[in-house]
Amino acid sequence: MQILEKDGQPAFAILPFEEYQALLDAQEELNDIRDCQRIREAIASGEEETIPSDVVDALLDGGNPVKIWRTYRNLKQTELAAQAGITPAYLSQIENGTRTGSIDVLRKLATVLKLDLDDLD
Repeated sequence: MQILEKDGQPAFAILPFEEYQALLDAQEELNDIRDCQRIREAIASGEEETIPSDVVDALLDGGNPVKIWRTYRNLKQTELAAQAGITPAYLSQIENGTRTGSIDVLRKLATVLKLDLDDLD
């Protein structure tokens, strides 16, 4: 390694590329560790949640997200409909795909299900 000075003070360090790459790799690993710690803290505090693989699989398989999340949250249609301020028939139509919920209704459903609106896309 070589140190270059400017006005008598260290200004630049020249090092072999392999050492430079090792420093970059170490920084990336440190960032990953910090990200992992933040995620674990968010899960522990309840700010984030883990989702079982069967829920993820059902969503990826194209199942209706309102129905999947309602089932996961252990809510009956009547309970979710009442909490969202809609009729059970309207909720049933949303879940079976014969009717699309308005943005306002989907926002209410997302709130009750403790989701972001885009989770119901």
